[in-house]
Amino acid sequence: MTDLAKSLSALPRAELAHLPTPIERLERLTARVGGPSIIVKRDDCTGLGMGGNKVRKLEFLLADAIATGADTVVSGGVTQSNHIRQTAAACAKVGLGCHLAVMDGRVPKVDADYYETGNIFLDGLFGANLEPIAWGADRNALLPGIADRLTREGKKPYIVPYGGSNVLGTMGYVQFVVELLQQLNDAGLSIDAIVHASGSAGTQAGILAGVTALAPDLPVIGIDIDAEPERVHADVTRLYHDTCDYLDITDRLPPERIEVVAGYAGDGYGLITDGMAEAVDLAGRLEGLLLDPVYSGKGFAGLIGLIRAGRFKPANRVLFLHTGGTPALFAYRSAFAKPA
Repeated sequence: MTDLAKSLSALPRAELAHLPTPIERLERLTARVGGPSIIVKRDDCTGLGMGGNKVRKLEFLLADAIATGADTVVSGGVTQSNHIRQTAAACAKVGLGCHLAVMDGRVPKVDADYYETGNIFLDGLFGANLEPIAWGADRNALLPGIADRLTREGKKPYIVPYGGSNVLGTMGYVQFVVELLQQLNDAGLSIDAIVHASGSAGTQAGILAGVTALAPDLPVIGIDIDAEPERVHADVTRLYHDTCDYLDITDRLPPERIEVVAGYAGDGYGLITDGMAEAVDLAGRLEGLLLDPVYSGKGFAGLIGLIRAGRFKPANRVLFLHTGGTPALFAYRSAFAKPA
């Protein structure tokens, strides 16, 4: 752990997150699903801009932006993107301009105020410049195109990739593993698996790299939330190996240890599922814990599904990484409306 921690500490890092985030036992929820013992790692409590997992990545990405002399950050995501909300907040915190490509049309049949509440409302409060873009546009060309325009206008832009998911961004979740193992050691706890929602690949790739270096027998299970498990798996695999290369981690996990579980995303990204609604309801009613409908709700639905399928024994202890996203709940109120 010492060598990896030293490598991470040598990287420039903006102090944005409230760390370490707490770990909590979900005893009532554990009893409801019949075990295993569930622990939650509260990365919804990273603090900045209502928290979430992207803040860990942005600590490294924005430090690099500042080091390169940038004055403006360019990034993008969909209307209720947690990533662009946290990017906007981080830019406000460190004093960088923020231009965000906001892609419309990915999620059909939304609530009437979907485009005015939740994350998109907060983006404006944080002072971001929002540029509406159709979902069918070439998303890989969008950010460089905005950056080129800003350069012509005299700005010095820095591109943060979608989800903050590149090698530098993954350092936030390599650091997460160092933090988590220290917390578990201090508490005298051990865990048998880490489960979390997986989409843009950076969170899972970083965790896998950290686990490879420090706890190679610990399973890491990503739950696909995009309804694109093959794409997510390919992205995680590529970024995992790139991250290991960057950190000179030579021993690698075998391919079967890079696990992305399908079947809990429903018909697509951001779409309501019965499993997600059940997970959000159970967490709220039994633990006072807020899950979001796009990421952590579907990730937790995946954990519940794996428990019911017998993946874990009652004596096991499983850690669920809560990646945040709470503001999106307000844009999905109809999913949880109770009959009169």
